[in-house]
Amino acid sequence: MKRKIKLGSRGSQLALWQANWVKSELEKRYKNLEVEIIKIKTTGDKILDVPLAKVGGKGLFVKEIEEALLKKRIDLAVHSMKDVPTDFPNGLHLAAITEREDPRDAFIISQKSKVKSQKFKDLAYGASIGTSSLRRSSQLLNVRPDLKIMQLRGNLNTRLKKLDDGQYDAIILAAAGVKRLGWSDRITEYLSPEVSLPAIGQGALGIETRIDDKEINELTAFFDHPATSISVRAERALLKKLEGGCQVPIAAYGEVKNNQLKLIGLVASTDGKRIIKDSITGQIDRAEAIGIELAERLLSMGAWDILKEVYETAPPMQGGAG
Repeated sequence: MKRKIKLGSRGSQLALWQANWVKSELEKRYKNLEVEIIKIKTTGDKILDVPLAKVGGKGLFVKEIEEALLKKRIDLAVHSMKDVPTDFPNGLHLAAITEREDPRDAFIISQKSKVKSQKFKDLAYGASIGTSSLRRSSQLLNVRPDLKIMQLRGNLNTRLKKLDDGQYDAIILAAAGVKRLGWSDRITEYLSPEVSLPAIGQGALGIETRIDDKEINELTAFFDHPATSISVRAERALLKKLEGGCQVPIAAYGEVKNNQLKLIGLVASTDGKRIIKDSITGQIDRAEAIGIELAERLLSMGAWDILKEVYETAPPMQGGAG
């Protein structure tokens, strides 16, 4: 008899790709295991006509999945790490953070565009850019204040269709999702972190489980990728210290080299006119301390003025890093 376990996932094409990858890796490693994917619709999936920054609430793309975990309707869940709040419900935790796919943002122009090689810097004056992320829009406006930023919601294929239907001159998506679905040929340009610093956890997947479920925690431990885990935990420590969510342009990216962690962090005003940015390098066993230290440094450089301004118009939420 095979041991059956249930894996919770959102129902989007990308989320199911991620869930099926986890299922495949588990069944390949444990021949007596059978994984059933349970699709769960989250608040973020239901509300598609409102910008994420205005929806409010915590864990827009994970709350209902976490409730299923707590009620033992599922045994584990897989999330995009950039959607996972920094605080977990009592009894739940991250069992593993997988090796990171490309963390960069992808710049994509329409297939109908006559200028196939057009780069972000070459966009026409006043061009329209589709993105659902304040983090992205603020950084792009800092470089190109002339751009017209337009809201873009929906799953990846919906967003690409809107682009090809002529609703935007270009759109910005996470490169990781585009590559996972096999659509790398759609990417016109990979934006460097100097232009668009990634969202916290972008490109990595998180395996969430019940803390007391020893068997599932042991089964999933092999997914944890040390360098990615160290980097993402540092990024999330920064985010937690800044009490940030999708309505605040906060970005961070950690990278491990030669047992050293370099963490870059950023806080920007929503109009892109003010950007506070810095970096810290330190020992990998101090990952979370480095995240907190960098957050404190950003605050001392003026980030608090930006955060205060945003929080006065909208209270902090933790719907992910945006």
